[in-house]
Amino acid sequence: MMMRNALLAAAALLVVTAGSGAAILASETKAPGTDAQALATAIAGSNRSEANRARDKYRHPAETLAFFGVAPTDTVVEYNPGGGGWYTEILAPYLATKGAYYAAQPGTRGLDALKTKFGGAPAAYAKAKLVAWPPSSAAIPDGSADKVLTFRNVHNMIMSGGTAADDNFAAFYRVLKPGGVLGVVDHRLPENRDIALEKKSGYVKRSTVIALAEKAGFKLIDESEINANPKDSADWPDGVWTLPPALAKKDVDREKYLAIGESDRMTLKFQKPKR
Repeated sequence: MMMRNALLAAAALLVVTAGSGAAILASETKAPGTDAQALATAIAGSNRSEANRARDKYRHPAETLAFFGVAPTDTVVEYNPGGGGWYTEILAPYLATKGAYYAAQPGTRGLDALKTKFGGAPAAYAKAKLVAWPPSSAAIPDGSADKVLTFRNVHNMIMSGGTAADDNFAAFYRVLKPGGVLGVVDHRLPENRDIALEKKSGYVKRSTVIALAEKAGFKLIDESEINANPKDSADWPDGVWTLPPALAKKDVDREKYLAIGESDRMTLKFQKPKR
């Protein structure tokens, strides 16, 4: 595995603020550019829903964004934040003063839901830019983004079939600056499993994500176990949706699945070549 010392650095980053349950960074020296206090403030923001806060213990937003090196001065494109905008609630305020945040959303239903969300907390989302995906060069200029982030979306691209995955990774490459970073988090399918499971389980192999990124021109530069969950065997009757937060089988073994928690996830960091 690459750069395992990154795990030790990440482990030192996360502490929990008393009373609020918000995760904050203990040191900003572990990830150049990340502003520990600004990120802590965004994670503790009043715009965040209680349902989304409850997922922090599984999704580790402070550690994950620090691992990707997201600075408050960055231009960040988040692909498919979804109507709930889990990371939108953190990224939009974090980037509002010095950076830029694009919520790049495919599908009209997601766009409408995000518009409603933005309207409900204008102070938090006033600077956020909501754009349809794939974006025109007028909406997001080619080569303008410092970071492109996508959380738990690659499996959906694969399940949709056709050229969706290739097309999206090519678009990620297009909007990033030379030297820019693509951050990917997704449900991890063990490498020894039948690849056909990628079409129905919600899990995807690490090797599949790397192949998609490399085909688009990216290079894998680091990875982390920040979002790993060894309790997840990735062989559930309703795929990843058996686990929380979906809990597809709400009337069967609910406590068992709650005890397992959210899925085992890979956290991969790619870079567009500088030149």
